[in-house]
Amino acid sequence: MPRATFRERLRYWFDNTMSRGTAALIGWLALISLGLIVVVTLLSLWLTPAEAAKHDGAAGMLWAVLMRTLSPGKVASDTGSVPFVALMFAASLGGLFIVSALVGVLANGLKTKFEELRKGKSRVIETGHIVILGWSEQVFTIVSELVQAHASERGSVIAVLADKDKIAMEDEIRQFVGETGRTTLVCRTGRPTEPTDLDLMNLEGARSVVVLSPQGDDPDAHVIKTLLALAKRSGDHPPVVAAIADTANMAAARLAGGPDVHLVDSDDTASRLIVQSSRQSGTSVVCMDLLNFSGGEIYLRSDPHLAGMTYGEALPAYRTATVIGLRREGRIMLNPPADTVILAGDEIIVIAQDDSMIHLAGDMPETQEEAIVMAEPDPPGPERTLILNWNSRGHHIVRCLDGYAASGSVLDIASDHPGASGGFEGLVNLTVNVKDCETTDRYALESLGLGVYQHVIVLSDDRYSAEHADTRTLMTLLQLRDMQTSLGERYSIVSEMHDENNRTLAEVTRADDIVISDTVIGLLLAQLAENKHLAEVFDCLFDSRGSVIHPRPAHRYVRAGVPVSFATVIESARRRGETAIGYRLADRVNEAPHFGVVLNPEKSRPIRLGPDDSVIVLAER
Repeated sequence: MPRATFRERLRYWFDNTMSRGTAALIGWLALISLGLIVVVTLLSLWLTPAEAAKHDGAAGMLWAVLMRTLSPGKVASDTGSVPFVALMFAASLGGLFIVSALVGVLANGLKTKFEELRKGKSRVIETGHIVILGWSEQVFTIVSELVQAHASERGSVIAVLADKDKIAMEDEIRQFVGETGRTTLVCRTGRPTEPTDLDLMNLEGARSVVVLSPQGDDPDAHVIKTLLALAKRSGDHPPVVAAIADTANMAAARLAGGPDVHLVDSDDTASRLIVQSSRQSGTSVVCMDLLNFSGGEIYLRSDPHLAGMTYGEALPAYRTATVIGLRREGRIMLNPPADTVILAGDEIIVIAQDDSMIHLAGDMPETQEEAIVMAEPDPPGPERTLILNWNSRGHHIVRCLDGYAASGSVLDIASDHPGASGGFEGLVNLTVNVKDCETTDRYALESLGLGVYQHVIVLSDDRYSAEHADTRTLMTLLQLRDMQTSLGERYSIVSEMHDENNRTLAEVTRADDIVISDTVIGLLLAQLAENKHLAEVFDCLFDSRGSVIHPRPAHRYVRAGVPVSFATVIESARRRGETAIGYRLADRVNEAPHFGVVLNPEKSRPIRLGPDDSVIVLAER
């Protein structure tokens, strides 16, 4: 290899110094300026001694040259010999280039610095804050819910880290969420998978961490890599909640995150809610009401005054809170047997508007025995269900539906999606048939003979963008509703959608239930960020085994049209081995935001339930 020449070494050294940034460039300009001033001063002293004498010698001449270098306009007032004027002109001309270069370097350096500050690279110094890692549409739901949860708190902070421009993140959150009130929003630009970027978020002082599943291909790989980056950090870790899009990736995510991470299976949760809603109209509305922070919320509370009482006796114990279960030694029991004795170490699971409203009633409210009805429900029998459209969670929905359906039930799938062609082995209660169908075509839908079905589920087609898929879903819903009206048929219609804003449009179709799957997952993540112990409660609510939410006809519990207290409804449900948590008014099912659902009503307030209204209970299916 040939040895480097002196010129190459000099150029290599110069390139290295120039690459050190704005400070190096300013240093070179200062050195060039100094050289120019010294050279012009020496030449002036040598060639024009008379002019130098007028400027008080070398020091005065040095000052004069410096002023002309920094302020080239001074040369216009120079007089004297030709050599002197020429030298001052040379100093001014050199200064003009130097000052111009200096202004350019400073402007570029300041621009670069401002861009770095704009990206938000400073370390978060807050404590007790909630950290959100990653970016997806769910971030708006989570931030909105946390802002509501902290509306009465001062100094609450939400910190977001994503590989996205800081200003763009702040602008989008303001656009979709609005004002954040007393909650401070802090955005930082960085990659959640990089440990150095995670250091910006002060995780050691955080209250909890939420890891979002980003949009795009293979989102779970990003979540798992983020969990690995969190696990690699030493020291104490706050509770971590993460959403996994594909059930098949849950095992890898558990291994990556460790025992301190709670994983939300998005596919499983959304699938179970869709299936429950298809069988019990209004279930998704109740779940959304429990998940958001604007209505009834679930709390775990230790209350020694209830120790020794049975669960059935404790049901009316709170005037403005509703008992729904017990937590005993870490195990959740929703709607346990009424004779279950409450132990001193048990936590009571209640629904309340706020934890400040959970107070024992002075006396138990009276029940109206004459209003209680003990009508037996019809035994479940085989049913026919139709699924229109298909997506990646379709097979999971079929398996969930198999767990709820009675033996001998039939499921027909009508879609031209290639993923709906097979993979239904091992089902116990369902017989599955697949039909090729364009679900937005009226004639194709009529050929299905929808009158033979009890339930219709309209899924969001994942071959299209979220907005386009929602548009196609709306077209299908409009066709179904018009067919019901013209043919006089009746079957429940449950639809899956992506955008919460499209729900308003879907209300025109009068579908029995609309499940906004992305919103549900966002609400669940927000709840778990506030209290990780609620994870087991919601797991039980969405599980087909045990007690789940059922909106059931009110006339099976109390006499229709008769004013009764909700305590009477609770007693009627208790005698059936159920826990009443609210009711739904049929004439308000299209009124946002609660769509007729009233959870945790005051026990003594009189209500009048009509023949089409429902009582919402926790009960075995």
